[in-house]
Amino acid sequence: MSSDMAEKQTEATEIEAQPGPVYDAGEKVDYDRAGAIDAEEAEHNMTVIQAIKAYPAASWWAFVMSCTIIMESYCVFLMGQFIATNEFAKDFGVESSPNVWIITAPWQSAFQCSGPIGAFIGVFVAGPITSVVGYRWATIGGLMALNAFIFIFYFGNSQGMFFASQILEGIPWGIFIANAPAYCAEIVPMRLRAPATQMLQMFWAIGSIIVGGITYHYQSKENSSAYRVPIALQWIFPTPLAILLFFAPESPWWLVRKNRLAEAEKSVKRLGRASANDNPADAVAMMRRTIELEASEKKPSLIELWKGTDRYRTLIVCGVYASQNLTGNLIANQAVYFFKQAGMAENTAFALGLITSALQWIMVMLSWVLTTYLGRRTIYVYGQCINCVFLVALGIAGSFGVSPATSNAQAALGLIVSVLFCLGPAPSSWVIIGETSSVRLRPLTTGIGRGAYYLVNIPCIFLSSYMLNTDKWNLGGMSGYVWAGTAFICTAMAWLWIPEMKDRSFREIDILFKRRVQARKWKQTVVDIRDDE
Repeated sequence: MSSDMAEKQTEATEIEAQPGPVYDAGEKVDYDRAGAIDAEEAEHNMTVIQAIKAYPAASWWAFVMSCTIIMESYCVFLMGQFIATNEFAKDFGVESSPNVWIITAPWQSAFQCSGPIGAFIGVFVAGPITSVVGYRWATIGGLMALNAFIFIFYFGNSQGMFFASQILEGIPWGIFIANAPAYCAEIVPMRLRAPATQMLQMFWAIGSIIVGGITYHYQSKENSSAYRVPIALQWIFPTPLAILLFFAPESPWWLVRKNRLAEAEKSVKRLGRASANDNPADAVAMMRRTIELEASEKKPSLIELWKGTDRYRTLIVCGVYASQNLTGNLIANQAVYFFKQAGMAENTAFALGLITSALQWIMVMLSWVLTTYLGRRTIYVYGQCINCVFLVALGIAGSFGVSPATSNAQAALGLIVSVLFCLGPAPSSWVIIGETSSVRLRPLTTGIGRGAYYLVNIPCIFLSSYMLNTDKWNLGGMSGYVWAGTAFICTAMAWLWIPEMKDRSFREIDILFKRRVQARKWKQTVVDIRDDE
């Protein structure tokens, strides 16, 4: 008996001493289904605080990737501020009355839509490149390209050069905006997907705060430094971020899609504490289980996005992206110019723009709590509905002629719309975008979705410029009626078609889409942990 026990103990010791599985790059191995179920259950049972403690590195790398959004935000708001800057208008605009210079509505629109045109190209480049080289290298390449394109913007000495430089800068923006939500959603555990993806909106607000502070200081300069220095300060961001991302782990989901399983396990280990990753093979097994639900012999393609249930998922991502332009975002992006049109003095308008950006940042952080605990669909739909009400109020305030009272009311309501947009629709939309697409098609889906954003954004920029500009329609606050109408349509469509994905693993999301469960019934539908279809 003692001899048998000694043999068993020796065998057990040998098993424990064996190293973990080693995979060849192209090797197909069966995954441990029990381990996959255990890993998913562990994510479900984790609280938000436990997830933060267990995966601090994942939170950090999501933070770093989100920083790339500062570049697009910085330049989008920068062009909006330049339009309201006297020295820029004097150098590149026309004299509308004695000693009053303005950028004409066509050039206002051209300057503000040039970046989105480039980004529209960038998002279509991002998907195929990311599918081949991964999120890290695609983003690093975009950052290095941005460094080069800033030179053209800085040395621009004509309207045409500014327009061309913004198109070129927009191409890397498209890569950042397509990759960031997908990467952030993939590297963090389920409980952290909302705050990780909502950081994108926070950095959008941070970009606007930086621009607000810089332009507030330089807009009063009576030479070209009023706009040259803010342009040059763009060089602060790309190189440090590229260096940091060089050391970042690749998304384990992307590695599993490429069947690079050993690398995926290493990535999982790097993203969490040792205590949380005592068996990274289970986490990889969970990923393989989800990816095999979406298994296909075909290479991911744009055509595939429009077939079967993936069409519904693509339309949700496209719709959520596009509706950002139709529910108050353009008033937020042109806040300073809007305040000036509402009758504010120039310094007051720039100061109020800076205050608006700071409040937006606070609202985004508050939305982390709301979206994590109340849900994505709830915050998104009700947030848009509330914005509709304030947009109508803005229109009413603009309908009573010009007076100090109506000007103050319009400025206050414009500020409220801008701030509430960053409490509800804006941050929750990033979570929905990061969770909706299938894992296999995620780089392509986020790219095509952002393309839809720019398709709507570009004509809306022209429309907004014509509505606000004094040499065109000069609607002022009455533009609120237009945006209230579009916001109402977006709200109704969201209520009908956007499901609640709070507390759902990627496997559960796949299954619920395949079962064609109605959006309003997702919250009540139970998916068994053992279900694979």
